[in-house]
Parts: sequence; C-alpha cells; structure tokens
Amino acid sequence: MTEARTPITVYWRLGCPYCLRLAVRLRAARIPFRKVSIRDPAAAAAVRAITGGDEITPTVLVNGKALVNPGIDEIRAALRD
Repeated sequence: MTEARTPITVYWRLGCPYCLRLAVRLRAARIPFRKVSIRDPAAAAAVRAITGGDEITPTVLVNGKALVNPGIDEIRAALRD
C-alpha cells in the first residue's frame, strides 16, 4: 500500500510485543496501515522527534496526527477526526 492511500503509518521495532498486538488489532479491524521499522535511522529520528527523544514503539501517525503507543480505540477516534 502506498502512503497516499494509507492514512496510518506504524513505526515499529522487531520483537516489540506492543507493535505485534497493535498490528493484529488493526488487521482484525480491517484498518490498512503501513509499517516502518525504526531500524531505519530516519524512521528512528522521526520517532524521537515525536516522543521528545525516546524511541517508543509503536508510534503511529494517523492522518498526520502522532499517537504514542495507542490502542485501537484511540486510532479509530483519530481516523474520525
């Protein structure tokens, strides 16, 4: 999926249980998303900029709004905004 068609970007880390849980919930809810690994230095820098210096995952962008370790309900609300 391209970023233009997918309003959600999930910054994730390999082995992160919160990232895995969120991906499962997004798929179950049929909400399309794009995963970006923070192994990429630019992605890690983007997450640090959002979180004030930490590499917290999952960090999610929903239509340009940043959410740090959100639940599915928080993402649904951001999609409605």
